[in-house]
Amino acid sequence: MAGDPAHRVVLCTCPDEEVARQIATTLVEEDLAACVNVLPGVQSIYRWKGGVEHDAETLLIIKTTAQRYPALEKRVQALHPYELPEIIAVPIAAGLQGYLDWLERPE
Repeated sequence: MAGDPAHRVVLCTCPDEEVARQIATTLVEEDLAACVNVLPGVQSIYRWKGGVEHDAETLLIIKTTAQRYPALEKRVQALHPYELPEIIAVPIAAGLQGYLDWLERPE
């Protein structure tokens, strides 16, 4: 296994599967992400504006590079319907070198 802080996994929750698929497709089509997994059925419990909220959401797991991340973040903010979308980038500490190479140049 090889690790490289030049690669990122980005987590983003969406209000439903339709919005999630639209964002995911745009990110891949615009070459901001190599791959996006869409996981419906996530239950989120969180504090918001003084209350505790319970919502069904869809989670995006976005694979990209550190170089593409700033543009990806801006694009998700522009596409996302939430006032404050969850956009969390985590460096990939280790992974199959061939897959990490593919993240750089998906084909």
